Amino acid sequence: MNANRNELFSEELLSEIKTRFHHVDYDFKGGRRLFLDNAGGSFRLKSAIEQLALVDSIPDCSERMHDIAKYLQGIESRGADDVRLIFNAKGGAVFASHTASGAMFDVIRAIAENIDGNNVVTSVLEHPSSFDAVSYYANRSGKELRVAPSNPITGGIDVDEVIKLVDAQTCFLSVMYASNISGAKIDIEQMVRRAREIKPDLYIVVDAVQHAPHGIIDVEKTPVDAMNIAPYKFFGCRGSGMTWMSDRMARLPHHKLAAKAETVWDLGSPAPAQFAVVSSIVDYVCWLGSQFINSSARRELFVEGMTRIELHERSLLARLLDGTESVPGLRQIEGVTVHLDYPDLSKRDLIVAMSLERLSPSEAVREYESRGVIVYERIQSSLYSKRMLASFGIPGAIRVSPLHCHSVDDIDRFLRITAELVKH
Repeated sequence: MNANRNELFSEELLSEIKTRFHHVDYDFKGGRRLFLDNAGGSFRLKSAIEQLALVDSIPDCSERMHDIAKYLQGIESRGADDVRLIFNAKGGAVFASHTASGAMFDVIRAIAENIDGNNVVTSVLEHPSSFDAVSYYANRSGKELRVAPSNPITGGIDVDEVIKLVDAQTCFLSVMYASNISGAKIDIEQMVRRAREIKPDLYIVVDAVQHAPHGIIDVEKTPVDAMNIAPYKFFGCRGSGMTWMSDRMARLPHHKLAAKAETVWDLGSPAPAQFAVVSSIVDYVCWLGSQFINSSARRELFVEGMTRIELHERSLLARLLDGTESVPGLRQIEGVTVHLDYPDLSKRDLIVAMSLERLSPSEAVREYESRGVIVYERIQSSLYSKRMLASFGIPGAIRVSPLHCHSVDDIDRFLRITAELVKH
């Protein structure tokens, strides 16, 4: 399933979308810029920044009982509900941390130290925050580390390769939702179902940081035990990670203040601004959904908004790869290699790994920057890239990661600049 023009946002709607974000077409100094490094972060919603500043300016502690403290408690409660809404979680606990990476280490530790089993299963494509946590606690708890290989054709992880590593003695399974190198989406629904056929009470952890801004998440369909997001990669702000945990996960022994409830993972005073940012993100996606359907159901609007984001981004991806009659796509430009290319774009988030014939990835990134384009090099000397690239047999690549805020004109501009680079 690939894209068509009818799935793009209208010019009027896209113009309105751009006004809701900071620095889409110009950097903070006012210089014109095409920012295509949204996999390393994302454009910031103006409303998220405003709410962060407003709520964080309030000196009151939400653990008090006066009116403003109760107002802050309401922000935290709504934000936690919105975290559950993003995941379509009907219960469970919400863990607000400084980073999604830190929360991943906490979650993995709690399972590894408290659940029986002689092995743990993960994949070679995991972000270091997941892979290193799994590796560290497997070693510390004396468990065998089993690592599923990548598929250089799809750019992802085959469910079969993961499932063959799972057995009755597997302590837990940790996988990511989508690759931050290729954009390949992993079939989490099938993976969870098949893994639980082998071990019904298996603990499963999913890193959804990269996928969350691009598609729908539904833990009702993928009943895992923990899943995390990073608001700064989802139109929000840095300094925050949000993790949803199943009830049994939340009850595992973990660092906490003794007087707090069994399922509380937050340490120290709450930061209501973190929750205000999440609600701003959900408000925005619901607003986008309301442009297409008439509903008062917040989850329904959110799903529609994310669906429209996914469809628009798929259309941008198709244009990026195949171009038009007047502007050749990456697949057609001589001197350009699209790595891990795969024809079914429905199995891709909006990320492309590519290289230019006469320029190293690092050199190409500098050349793009000199022309007002920001992309990112993924090279094997990077701790964030080496393991994944080596698994694909790729020495390095340029990662191009637009967002739904971009237009076809933005894509065409990038393609024209790319064509110029390979001529020199």
